[in-house]
Amino acid sequence: MAAALTVHELIAKHRPTLDQALETIRTRAYWSPHPEHPKAYGENGSLDAAAGKAAFDALPGTRLDLGQPGTDGWVGGEVSPYGIELGVEYPHADLDVLLPAMKAGLRAWRDAGAEIRAAVCLEILKRISDRTHEFAHAVMHTSGQAFMMAFQAGGPHAQDRGLEAVAYAYVEQVRTPETAEWTKPQGKRDPLALTKQFTPVPRGIGLVIGCNTFPTWNGYPGLFASLATGNAVVVKPHPRAVLPLALTVQVARQVLTEAGFDPNLVALTAERPGEGIAKNLATRPEIRIIDYTGSTAFGDWLEANATQAQVYTEKAGVNTVIVESTDDYKGMLSNLAFSLSLYSGQMCTTPQNLLIPRDGIRTDEGPKTFDEVTADLARAVGGLLGDDARANALLGAIVNPDVKARLEAASGLGEVVLASREVANPDFPGAVVRTPVVVKLDGAKPDAEAAYMNECFGPVSFAVAVDSVTDAIELLRRTIREKGAMTVGAYTTDPEVEEAVEEVCLEEAAQLSLNLTGGVYVNQTAAFSDFHGSGGNPAANAALCDGAFVANRFRVVEVRRQA
Repeated sequence: MAAALTVHELIAKHRPTLDQALETIRTRAYWSPHPEHPKAYGENGSLDAAAGKAAFDALPGTRLDLGQPGTDGWVGGEVSPYGIELGVEYPHADLDVLLPAMKAGLRAWRDAGAEIRAAVCLEILKRISDRTHEFAHAVMHTSGQAFMMAFQAGGPHAQDRGLEAVAYAYVEQVRTPETAEWTKPQGKRDPLALTKQFTPVPRGIGLVIGCNTFPTWNGYPGLFASLATGNAVVVKPHPRAVLPLALTVQVARQVLTEAGFDPNLVALTAERPGEGIAKNLATRPEIRIIDYTGSTAFGDWLEANATQAQVYTEKAGVNTVIVESTDDYKGMLSNLAFSLSLYSGQMCTTPQNLLIPRDGIRTDEGPKTFDEVTADLARAVGGLLGDDARANALLGAIVNPDVKARLEAASGLGEVVLASREVANPDFPGAVVRTPVVVKLDGAKPDAEAAYMNECFGPVSFAVAVDSVTDAIELLRRTIREKGAMTVGAYTTDPEVEEAVEEVCLEEAAQLSLNLTGGVYVNQTAAFSDFHGSGGNPAANAALCDGAFVANRFRVVEVRRQA
């Protein structure tokens, strides 16, 4: 059995990291305590590449017993997008037993205070970081991400987002002092005097509804924001991506136990095939917070029906890039090609619509017609993915049959400027790997609008011809307002166009990237510095991460005493 952890040891160990996180969310500078390079692991208790792979290889065909109350059976059935049957079994919960058990530890967790809770959360993140290589394989074989992306996005970048949530949670909780002496003068009479005590009080149990594509990156902010603010958290993974979040719950329960808290403050609810427990869970009175990433339809349902809970949703959006002019044509094409290709476009931040004036654009290589821009972009994507080994490393695998069906149907929506091709993966013959398709559409035609005004999640992009940059800006505004956007991009050398695009994004609350031509891409965000989503347009009602994301997970309750 693991040795007990004293809270003083945890604070001493993790306070410097917390302080640096607090400073970084203030300055918005670059910082990460979690190494991005695989070779950085293997010392101070962390698993190196071989040990992490061995730990993952030992998981298939096993039963992951978390020791949870109310376990009434075992469920599994995950199949990797790379064609491997994982065969891991997880506990199936009787909610009438599990949820009351989760509430039992809330008082001690609440009374521990913000600093101790933050230290426990940072210890959980440290243990997860030590197993980054193992988690990377788990993310890869549930999401379809290529290994390096699974390692970085599913490992250090997800851990950064979890730490960021803890930092924001801490700031909001300590904004109000624990105690205050209040004295009001009364003239000739004795002053009125009270002693006041202020306690952050959690809402109760938070529910994290995991997604298939980024189980840790999208799951950790809500998990750690709720836990750090004193709530218990039940994690409901996507049925095709249980393993990374199950391992996370396992680590959290171990740390809570060693720190002297109830392990049932964090629990897993895996589901049987077709069971659909998310609706049942989401509307139970015990659930007071919900974090969800996924389809607009279910996100809207949660917002309308889970009225007993504070609901945070990240849903679908139509991400747009305006291409008006550039002083680095090759750099623009290279940047866009990478953005369209990364993880087969299976990111909520991947650009979908490229709005290009039909009369062409100005570049450092001279004027380029609409057809030239689209043809050159197609060549840039083709060149990037021409080598199958490099293509596999960038594309990963198609995560589910729905994405494959949308990709195949896209070629019938307009003129195909870049056809998708099948890529063989010699390491995983069962993987479905496809390059992106780019389709030209006329923005003035109503039938084209039906295509580009809806999210087509996956490796599908539309090059939309518009009459002018003014029309492009107005279409951008309408798209954000009606459909939402997680990201917006623009390429322009005209200060007036830049100002107009920026004003639209400020008014419609969309995150904007301008003239990216180097190694930073519109579909990537950095924890502690970049906001993921804004909470101000239909794509998401919250941002990762800001004060609003954490502050409503608790309330400050005051106790006044006569002095």
